Amino acid sequence: DLEKEQLKTLKKVVKHFENGLPLKDLAQIIEILKLCAEKMNEQEAFTEPLCELIKLCGLPFQKKKLSDEVSYSVAVSKSIAQLGACDLMRVPSSQVRIQICKCVVSFYNMELPRKLLPGYQPTSANYKIQMAELGGLAETLVLSLALVENQLAEKLWVLKALQHLSSSGINCRLMMKAQAASRVCLYLNGVDPSGQLVFRSSEILWNLLENTSKEEVVNQLSSLECVHALKEVFVDLLRHGFRHYDRQLRNDLLVIATLLAENPAAPMIESGFTKLLIVLATFTEVKTPNPLVKGLKLTHSYEDFELKKLLFNVIGVLSKDPCAVQLSLFLFVLTLQLLSENDVMPALLYYVKPNQKPGFHDWSDAQYEELQLHAIAVLASVAPVLVNKYLSCQANTLLLVFLGWCIGEDPFFGQGNSFHGTGGRGNKLAQMRYSLRVLRSVLSLYDDAVNLNLCDQGAISQLLDILKYAANKSKEKEDAILLEIQADILFILSALCENDLHRKELFSFEGVDILIPLIQMDSKKLYSGLGHNHLLCSALDCLWSCVIGCYIAEDYFLEKQGVFLLLDLLALKQKNLCNIILGILVEFCDNPKTTSHISAWRGEKEQTAASLLIQLWRQEESELGVKRDRYGRIADMKRPIASRFQKQQEVIPMPANCPSFAIMEISENIRAKLYSLLCKLGFENLPGLSAKDLVTLAIIQRYIDFKVGEVWSELCAEIKEEFRPVTSDEEALKVISEVSEDTGRMVAALQTEVLESQHHKEIQEEEKTYTKLKAIHKQREMVNKSWENFLTRTSNYEALKKAKRLQEKSIEASRSKSKTQNGAVHSTDIKGLSTTV
Repeated sequence: DLEKEQLKTLKKVVKHFENGLPLKDLAQIIEILKLCAEKMNEQEAFTEPLCELIKLCGLPFQKKKLSDEVSYSVAVSKSIAQLGACDLMRVPSSQVRIQICKCVVSFYNMELPRKLLPGYQPTSANYKIQMAELGGLAETLVLSLALVENQLAEKLWVLKALQHLSSSGINCRLMMKAQAASRVCLYLNGVDPSGQLVFRSSEILWNLLENTSKEEVVNQLSSLECVHALKEVFVDLLRHGFRHYDRQLRNDLLVIATLLAENPAAPMIESGFTKLLIVLATFTEVKTPNPLVKGLKLTHSYEDFELKKLLFNVIGVLSKDPCAVQLSLFLFVLTLQLLSENDVMPALLYYVKPNQKPGFHDWSDAQYEELQLHAIAVLASVAPVLVNKYLSCQANTLLLVFLGWCIGEDPFFGQGNSFHGTGGRGNKLAQMRYSLRVLRSVLSLYDDAVNLNLCDQGAISQLLDILKYAANKSKEKEDAILLEIQADILFILSALCENDLHRKELFSFEGVDILIPLIQMDSKKLYSGLGHNHLLCSALDCLWSCVIGCYIAEDYFLEKQGVFLLLDLLALKQKNLCNIILGILVEFCDNPKTTSHISAWRGEKEQTAASLLIQLWRQEESELGVKRDRYGRIADMKRPIASRFQKQQEVIPMPANCPSFAIMEISENIRAKLYSLLCKLGFENLPGLSAKDLVTLAIIQRYIDFKVGEVWSELCAEIKEEFRPVTSDEEALKVISEVSEDTGRMVAALQTEVLESQHHKEIQEEEKTYTKLKAIHKQREMVNKSWENFLTRTSNYEALKKAKRLQEKSIEASRSKSKTQNGAVHSTDIKGLSTTV
């Protein structure tokens, strides 16, 4: 009778709140739910009212005041969290568990109640979702998955609820705390004729990847059980999935597998998943006896096309540098072995051929082009790690033939639709770009066998032709792809010609003619963002590797006024260019003709090369924080050229084979190169130098002495740090230190003498200028006086007569006193003249 009364009361409660629960009563309703759950262990009759009460929790809650949502937020969030708690999910009733999940799903499909309690209004649409996040419902539901592992229907409803909850980043983070990724992944290969288990599980995994840390999700999925589950369901979908939806799901799982392949901790090789993916990536291009692909065919559908691209992408991931992905050497060797045994190299090289007959395996023209470019892009990653296979497949030959087709006259119009096809619409630039990337990646190994193989096939001449082709195209329309192509060719030529005189001779005339316009590049283009800066650096690197060391090429470069162009670039004072340009000039000075070219150069305002180099020295010292007085003289006699950072370093005793900081510092700035270059030019009689330049030049001239002094200073400090030297050694070290200081004082004295001489010269120049000004002033006074006299004569007749008398007297005085016989006497007056001048 008591139970009947309780059931009757429950029905009244359900009837009373049939349109929604007030916020203030929710906590009590949840307590009633718990009591009903306990009763269900004894009486099944409580199942129906319990389900009805849970259903009420799915309706919009009702509030009396606007502030109720905030006031009851803590109580509501705890109540909602109790819905997914284990004590309710442990109820031995499938109906109750499913109703709980339906209630959670209804949070995301809220419908307004038909009728409200008097004086109440519904809560906001997202209120329940926010309270579920605040209460941690997602975490408790993930933990409750263990209770429904063997009940398919209930498991599907829990996953459906989690699928909705995982649309929120907050819920995803809560789910990850409960190891949601690994728990859900293990359900992927569960038995489910409907296919919902795989769909909902994969959807949850995708939401977790999008809304939380990708690394954390991948780490949870990196157990052997999860990888096996992923592999089994992928193979099942691959073999038996025939619907559009099945193929999409298969591709989604392959993306997750690719993320796992990037994680060195994932047991992809141990599970056999790696081998499976490699075989699937290559079976359409090379014949394989592997039973995994027997009878398997790819259709021309979009999903199968995406599968093919994803498989190529996996190959690229597997061939990554082990250091970059922190992969153990043993696993990397196993991966390379799998790539080699399953003919990945021949499969990728299959696409390195002219597009004469597109439509391979029923792909459309655009699809085939996209696969071709993707395959060549992946080849750039694979080739450096499978060099022997690369050579045995004659990849260099195929690439050179393919590049020849790229600049040929064959009519071909690229679609340019894909990521890899950018800029390749209506031309073959995309094919050229990725083929050159393959050569660049292989030649970056500096493997003699690869270089020799390329050069024996006339690669240098062909690459120069391609470079001219790209340069001409770039004149028509400059874009980033053409600039990248030119930069890659220059790098390849640098790698081929470095340290080989014969190859430099092959490069010489034609190569220099191409380099000159690149070095003449307008400086404004360096800031365009298209890649001109990279191209210029590549051109300078090519100049260093392909021209220097070959007198034929050097002389031709000098004839083309190449040194003048380098100095013009140096005058821009760009930090990223100065170092390499100075290095080139220092190397060039081994050619005796170079110094005369450097000396003859003139920049803006007739600036000389020596003046430019000294300016660069001052700029470098200013950036390094070297101490100087306001006139540029040495301020610290003990450490005249030490930088601010160098002075801050503590004394650390180093082994004899380790370079000290003073030595390391040489390679970290351009002062050593500037010193070397000025040594080649000579320190005497340099034209175009000011007194300030001469003060700096005095320091540069003693750079080696000062650097030796720095090394001795470090040596003394290290010795005193480790032990106390004997008296004789201490005296010797003191004498050496004094020598360095004396050199500093001597240079400072010379600098002072230069400044005093300049000051004296300036005073002399000032006196000359003052004398000249006095003469000019006196001349002006005389002109003014003459004018005043003229005005007086014209305005005053008496003054005019006086001037006339003075004139006659002057004339008379100028005549000879001795009279000549029979000489004619000439009058000084002109009769009838009435002028006053």
